[in-house]
Amino acid sequence: MTRIVVVSAGLSVPSSTKLLADMLDEATTRAVQARGAEVEVEHVELRGLAHELTDNLLTGFAKPALQAAIDQVRRADAVIAVTPVFSASYSGLFKTFFDVLEQGVLDAKPVLIAATAGTARHSLVLEHALRPLFAYLHAVVVPTGVFAATEDFAGGPELPKRVDRAAAELAALLAAGGTPTPAPHRTLVEDEFANPTSFETLLKRASEGPPEF
Repeated sequence: MTRIVVVSAGLSVPSSTKLLADMLDEATTRAVQARGAEVEVEHVELRGLAHELTDNLLTGFAKPALQAAIDQVRRADAVIAVTPVFSASYSGLFKTFFDVLEQGVLDAKPVLIAATAGTARHSLVLEHALRPLFAYLHAVVVPTGVFAATEDFAGGPELPKRVDRAAAELAALLAAGGTPTPAPHRTLVEDEFANPTSFETLLKRASEGPPEF
């Protein structure tokens, strides 16, 4: 069973963000099933978790509904993340949810990114905001992101075409073996402050000379 969680941050009911999330849900389900796999899709709508997200920021503890949503993301084989665009970036509600996830929850997990806005001029938000966010969280972002302006919902083939392409890429990534093996841990500057390398080890490395390639 392939488990996919759709995280959407629409604020109104109904919302174009939820509409796009549903389109991606349906397209991805078809794409995964076409490869002979069973799929289970769960939705996390952040609008209903707004107060709990704020409480978590202030207290550091997740209340039951928010913890259940976090657990859904942790158990998922892949995530579809959809946000409205405010001030040329993802919404604060969307960012807050990914801020409160424990470190490592998205490591090597396939993520399909998508966004909605009133006009097409915001379409680059996928590349300058969403993709860097999930790269920082060590997720594996599918090549095609989906952006939908208000006019895209009026009809025409372009939006469904983008949705199907992104869904097919996510299904292919899952079929290729699910989530890739996480990269080995790299020693960071912060690690050296917390657990500094001993002087003896540094001397030994120096005596061994430069590494061979």
